[in-house]
Amino acid sequence: MTAPRILLFDSGMGGLTVARAVRTQLPHAHLVYAADNAAFPYGAWKEDALVKRIVAVIGALIDKVEPHIVVIACNTASTIALAQLREAYKLPFVGTVPAIKPAAAQTKSGIIGVLATPGTVSREYTHALIHTYAYHCKVFLHGAKRLAEMAEQKLKGTPVDLDQLRQEITPAFRQREGKKTDVVVLGCTHYPLLLDDMLKVQPWLVKYIDPAPAIARRVADVLDETPITESSKPVPPHNSVLLTSAREDAADSLAAYSAMGFDKPEFLELPV
Repeated sequence: MTAPRILLFDSGMGGLTVARAVRTQLPHAHLVYAADNAAFPYGAWKEDALVKRIVAVIGALIDKVEPHIVVIACNTASTIALAQLREAYKLPFVGTVPAIKPAAAQTKSGIIGVLATPGTVSREYTHALIHTYAYHCKVFLHGAKRLAEMAEQKLKGTPVDLDQLRQEITPAFRQREGKKTDVVVLGCTHYPLLLDDMLKVQPWLVKYIDPAPAIARRVADVLDETPITESSKPVPPHNSVLLTSAREDAADSLAAYSAMGFDKPEFLELPV
């Protein structure tokens, strides 16, 4: 029986949080993780150029992996390029968007904090989610400039600077008319990697919403409706990690992927 091939894509290591959830949900799936580290971080890119980059890189990856489904485990890529990807490539895509809807359903105070990248915070897609699902709440968006990089450094073994982390997350904690933020959306797949550290520096107790488990369930549902066929050529083995640049040939990067289960690295020539 052919195992479903799942391509998981992010600009860096953040999508590993989604990969972890997918592995738990679908333990027999053939997983290939791809990081566009040549272009990391995506937040520094102009939108039009980034869309072209993502569509081109995903096309090259689809040709190499022949996946049955592609998981865009990146909020930035999903909010700007998911429609274009679905138009360009005729296979199922599952995206990652800020979990505004479940946050609105779970808040008791009506005050929601959203931690995301500056790019995701500014996107019309994010504001449309708030308008649709959280119109009755007060939503505070915070574009955290350093959290994604801090998460990557943590995976590579660098201790988290708790004072810096406190500064990064505190703007998502607000008080209005005697009520406080009680739900914080982790609006970047990197951020759950820092959750244990956030608990140490949070101004008060809140519920954090990590979208990864819901994404994994969605992947399983889509695969149930997707024909699973043999590949037409040799493809990267299960637990491969494909990197678009060897610019970071540091062993700590590969060790970090290996620690999350992706221990078969391959460098692709997909320069910026």
